[in-house]
Amino acid sequence: MARLPKADLLHVVEDAIHECQRHCLRLTPAGAHPARYQVLGGTVERIARVYIWNLTHGGANRPADEWRVQATGIQRFEPEHNGASLILGWRADLGVLAGFDIAQHRGELGTSPSLQVREAALHRAAIDGLAVHNKGNGELVIAFRPDFLAAYIDHAERLHATGDAAEELAVLSRIGQEPASVTQDEIESTVAQHRQFAVVSTQRAIRAADFRRRVLTAYGHRCAMCGLALRLLDSAHIVPAARPESSDETANGIALCALHHRAFDRALVTFDDDYRTRMNEPMVQALIDARQANGLDGFRQALRPVLALPPDRRDRPAPHFVAAGNALRGWDI
Repeated sequence: MARLPKADLLHVVEDAIHECQRHCLRLTPAGAHPARYQVLGGTVERIARVYIWNLTHGGANRPADEWRVQATGIQRFEPEHNGASLILGWRADLGVLAGFDIAQHRGELGTSPSLQVREAALHRAAIDGLAVHNKGNGELVIAFRPDFLAAYIDHAERLHATGDAAEELAVLSRIGQEPASVTQDEIESTVAQHRQFAVVSTQRAIRAADFRRRVLTAYGHRCAMCGLALRLLDSAHIVPAARPESSDETANGIALCALHHRAFDRALVTFDDDYRTRMNEPMVQALIDARQANGLDGFRQALRPVLALPPDRRDRPAPHFVAAGNALRGWDI
């Protein structure tokens, strides 16, 4: 398996942050390792110090299921004060990262330092999005797909600390395998209070990442309203996620470019249960009257008369979600 050079490994990190719908500003020169980023967006804004290496097989004299990073080029891991310090391994063939607990690696590194993770956790993460490997020595390794990286940056310390409590670790493992099966009451009764927010946020992030992957895949990674791709797509909920009647079903989602997502949420555009697109003409007139209608003609021309729909009918917007979403946004259709 080919090893990525350091610059490409850091691009994996940067692309993953952007795929999580966050922004990152690099605070260190190109080529510097570790790299430091200011991660913006979401509920938490943090500085992240990132160490990253390729994950490679442990070798002939090591267990057959062992993968590891060899932490070359540094003498010790430095914590990021008031931020997160991440030790990451990347396995390209599975498309997953492994996060190691910096609290377990505070001292000077030896001449050939390595950090290990089991292959089962990496495979589970590729399938489910997140998996944990309890090494039995106080360290919990967290394996995850890149679309979970922003949540890991937000909560790495507390997530690794769940390895100290068997019941908390079991809850985190189940969240990785089947996030909807873990209830809020179970988290509150099982997880220490100061770690509950991290666990709940992890559950939400996994569900959101799964929803995003399903919706974008269903729509062929193209905007349903204009056909744009360019990795500028969002998975939009038809009935907003904050509403109790909402759902993470693919049929409650639609792939929209950033422009049409914002226009959809603001009720400038929508679609009916025959999938015909509509523009809010009273709103358009108000924009014209306020002299804020620049670009209107191009916006109209780019809007498809009918949505570009997934080939699988089960993935298409369900009529009851369409009706509820339009009612919530003030449409009379």
